[in-house]
Amino acid sequence: MANSVNKVILVGRLGKDPELKYMASGTPFCRFSMATDTVWNDKASGERQEKTEWHNIVVWDRLAEICNQYLTKGRLVYIEGSLQTREWDDQEGNKRKTTEIRAREMVMLGGNPGENSGGGARRTASAEAAASSASAAPAAGTSTITDDDIPF
Repeated sequence: MANSVNKVILVGRLGKDPELKYMASGTPFCRFSMATDTVWNDKASGERQEKTEWHNIVVWDRLAEICNQYLTKGRLVYIEGSLQTREWDDQEGNKRKTTEIRAREMVMLGGNPGENSGGGARRTASAEAAASSASAAPAAGTSTITDDDIPF
């Protein structure tokens, strides 16, 4: 039995389009923000309250390329992964720290961005499927991704 668990599950909408970049080694990664909402009725006034929480998402390898190709601002997605904290020194030499979600699985929910419908196409991609297709992936920037490259 595991002594600890680091698992995050989110369902929300993208706050911006994914930004795809490559490490010096050629490993692709992308980042995007995601919003989740909490809604409740205030006990004192009975008024409906809403709070939006923003999450920074980072995705690696083939799954990063899939997210970059198919996700857009406003798209409803399911993200599963783990919390990851990074530290670095900024340009002024100050210590900086951020916590983000390292996504290992992504499911596109609903239809087009902005639709409230829960129906529509459902596509899934996971880090395992992405890793298995990584060896067949072209070198960074040499080709476009086709439907045959996508593991769903």
